Amino acid sequence: MNTGAAAACSPVCVIKIAMALKRELWCKMPLHCCTLKKDFEGFEKLFHRFLQVKGPSVEWTKINRPPEDSIQPYEKIRGLPTSVSESLNKLAVVKLNGGLGTSMGCKGPKSLISVRSENTFLDLTVQQIEHLNKKYNTDVPLVLMNSFNTDEDTKKILQKYTHHRVKIHTFNQSRYPRINKESLLPVPEDVGMVGEGSDGWYPPGHGDIYASFYASGLLEQLLAEGKEYIFVSNIDNLGATVDLHILNHLVSQPNGKRCEFVMEVTDKTRADVKGGTLIQYDGKLRLLEIAQVPKAHVDEFKSVSKFKIFNTNNLWISLAAIKRLQEKNEMDMEIIVNPKTLNGGLNVIQLETAVGAAIKCFDNALGINVPRSRFLPVKTTSDLLLVMSNLYRLEAGSLTMSEKREFPTTPHVKLGSSFTKVQEYLTRFESIPDMLELDHLTVSGDVTFGKNVSLKGTVIIIANHGDRIDIPAGSMLENKIVSGNLRILDH
Repeated sequence: MNTGAAAACSPVCVIKIAMALKRELWCKMPLHCCTLKKDFEGFEKLFHRFLQVKGPSVEWTKINRPPEDSIQPYEKIRGLPTSVSESLNKLAVVKLNGGLGTSMGCKGPKSLISVRSENTFLDLTVQQIEHLNKKYNTDVPLVLMNSFNTDEDTKKILQKYTHHRVKIHTFNQSRYPRINKESLLPVPEDVGMVGEGSDGWYPPGHGDIYASFYASGLLEQLLAEGKEYIFVSNIDNLGATVDLHILNHLVSQPNGKRCEFVMEVTDKTRADVKGGTLIQYDGKLRLLEIAQVPKAHVDEFKSVSKFKIFNTNNLWISLAAIKRLQEKNEMDMEIIVNPKTLNGGLNVIQLETAVGAAIKCFDNALGINVPRSRFLPVKTTSDLLLVMSNLYRLEAGSLTMSEKREFPTTPHVKLGSSFTKVQEYLTRFESIPDMLELDHLTVSGDVTFGKNVSLKGTVIIIANHGDRIDIPAGSMLENKIVSGNLRILDH
């Protein structure tokens, strides 16, 4: 996992590097001194661990399949609470809101991208929770974990929800310095976030939620308000809604046997081979990410037959347990070393952790194998096309598969590079095609769609370089290949 330079660096060297940077940074701290001090102490701790770890974080021969009772089928835990409102009042919803929309060609927080009927990810989240609060006369709050990249823009937008029946809280995840891959020295020369030095900093992955949530004071506040669990998920997963059956399973257990951590997993398909999976390791349920897998075993890790489920990153976690683990300094997550290249060509590494990796620290941790419908992430415009289509219906902020769809599976959609950016993608569809009977869609090159197009079965549309294909309004393509000269052939 570590570079040769890391292995050669002694603990004394580490302390010298850390102290030198600390002096450099702290002498230039005009504002937010406490926050920067907390961030630096967190980084220093992670950096120490990174330099001390030798070799891979898992020994492949020690990996075992989880015991059968450690991953429960969703059908087995189904059951509604006798008092839904009483159960909901023990819950807070936390959305991971640190990411930008740059991969989809958008500026600002990803949560502010419109995904359905002019509603953004954040709009849909607020609508979902407001619906629960109104229907059951409850007070489920929404908590957003922002990053320094998203905090300012998000807070401006939050004003529009002032009159909604949802209390919204925010806290910021940490800000850590990127590390020069060769020298292992931190990249930033000051604490500034504007100009050339701004790309020297990064948010250290969603595993930072525990320390930052605890340090913000929000954890204590929610405990004081009678909250017992948080439901954590990525804000771009439109399937991650509050599930009353899982909540009931948590709150209905006797105190000594309560699950402190539930990870929602779902069956792996070929599209999910890189997703983290649950294993048994040293007698504990543990999350195994592809970054931890020795190169010789990557193909084995990707096998759908051996590792049959993957982590959706929908997590239900006990607030009291987070507090206990933080105060005892017992929160232990594997370090993910993420290599990056900055705009100027400098090779750096980011030290990150994943929120699900802490599962091994909690008592009575459990995986629940949920329906695929609870995993509906929007990472690309291909995903966006699916959720904007008539495959789904929107009700109270939640997307559900249309009853008119005869198969429960989602079509496989692959849009080419001409569709990568949201704005360009939108200009290529006069209206979103009818996709109720679609199995597979591949589009490559300069292609546009007229109004009221219907796609069925397997449809492949490829415009050669320099050519353009305009699918006429009202077209119905079923099991067709459309090539650069607009020949339409049976598939």
